[in-house]
Amino acid sequence: MTPSADQIAAFQANGGFAPSAVAAVVLGFVFAVLLLWGVWAMRTAYVGWAEHRITERQFLGVVVRFVAMYLVLTFFLLS
Repeated sequence: MTPSADQIAAFQANGGFAPSAVAAVVLGFVFAVLLLWGVWAMRTAYVGWAEHRITERQFLGVVVRFVAMYLVLTFFLLS
């Protein structure tokens, strides 16, 4: 639902910033959290692989799943 011009003007008057700025901050936060989680998941998988607790195939599965999730979220959130 697209806000009307009056709603945007009221938002800017009360908030002091544009709604698009809020959207940029929220998207930045989502991607920052996703990247932090991905680094944590890949590091944990790497430690497991280095200590021979998981196989190389399982390690690559973690990496491929993260990359796929990042690409899908990028497509849906930035298109």
